[in-house]
Amino acid sequence: MNLEQNKFHKDFKLNGFSFTSVDEILMYTKSFSDEIYSFLESWFSVDDRITVQTSGSTGRPKPILLKKEFVINSAIATGNYFDLQKNTTALLCLPTAYIAGKLMLIRAITLGWHLDVVAPNSYPLEKVDKEYDFSAMVPLQLENSIAKISKIKKLIVGGGVVSKELERKIQNVSTAVFATYGMTETITHIAVKKLNNIDLIPDFYQTLPNVTIYKDERNCLVIDAPKVSEELIFTNDVVQLISDTQFEWLGRFDNVINSGGIKLHPEKIEEKLSEIIINRFFVTGIADEKLGEKLVLIVELENSKIFNYQSFLSEEIKKTASLSKFEIPKEIYFIANFLETETKKIQRKKTLDLIAGR
Repeated sequence: MNLEQNKFHKDFKLNGFSFTSVDEILMYTKSFSDEIYSFLESWFSVDDRITVQTSGSTGRPKPILLKKEFVINSAIATGNYFDLQKNTTALLCLPTAYIAGKLMLIRAITLGWHLDVVAPNSYPLEKVDKEYDFSAMVPLQLENSIAKISKIKKLIVGGGVVSKELERKIQNVSTAVFATYGMTETITHIAVKKLNNIDLIPDFYQTLPNVTIYKDERNCLVIDAPKVSEELIFTNDVVQLISDTQFEWLGRFDNVINSGGIKLHPEKIEEKLSEIIINRFFVTGIADEKLGEKLVLIVELENSKIFNYQSFLSEEIKKTASLSKFEIPKEIYFIANFLETETKKIQRKKTLDLIAGR
């Protein structure tokens, strides 16, 4: 593909404004967002690649290069999968420092969407009165937008796990809500999972077209997506393959806890615990002489509220029928504030280190 770097769809609008040239787009974005202007300046340059930053949730944030041709392919795939063609109204409420926010811009530019931009905060719909065909959020933004979420017809949610409690809250909304699976290297999602308005909620992801998946010897997902990556992508995500286009996500390989020879997946345990814990939390393993690693629960809670809560929580956990005896945390720790990445993902290891250093 001979990429035409300085092209944009004639129907593209940004905050209600139409444009006749790239210079007009750049001049306008410079007037209200240095971050968007800087990215689009790079996008419309003659370079055939752009530099994007990983989120740093599983390691240090790092810059990687993506072919613009592949970015466009990703935008087109999303448009086709969700039937979002020209004149789609869309809301950008994610930071454009990272891939998810960048792709909302590129989808709009490539497909001819009418895109509005709001501050990427925890309450994105607080001042929104319009209705939109499409948007993308992180779980916290969805949680804080339930009352007004019907203003969005189709919503994709990424950047973190949608808890069972949040899933319950969205079952009666008109918005079609989808969880996404992807990463910076796959130029956002390569698979989606519908979360509401279906008779039986499947616990598996459906891949987008032109994506092939299989498992490696660690039972981790391997992605072959030639439209968005020149190389096979070996992930650290442990999965169960349902079919050659469907998979269930079990958790991160680097988070697996080996407790007395039993392999525990923290993310699946957290899914069960989310039925009874309303605060943010995670489970992890710490060194133990007998078990090698023991399962512990870390809860985000102000010190003033801990009194009596620990024993109450311990009893509630023991009564949770979905937990096996191996999945019951041996200890519970509390911390006032989790350490996070810039995209609000919990930094588990750093938070644990903070507790250990107290």
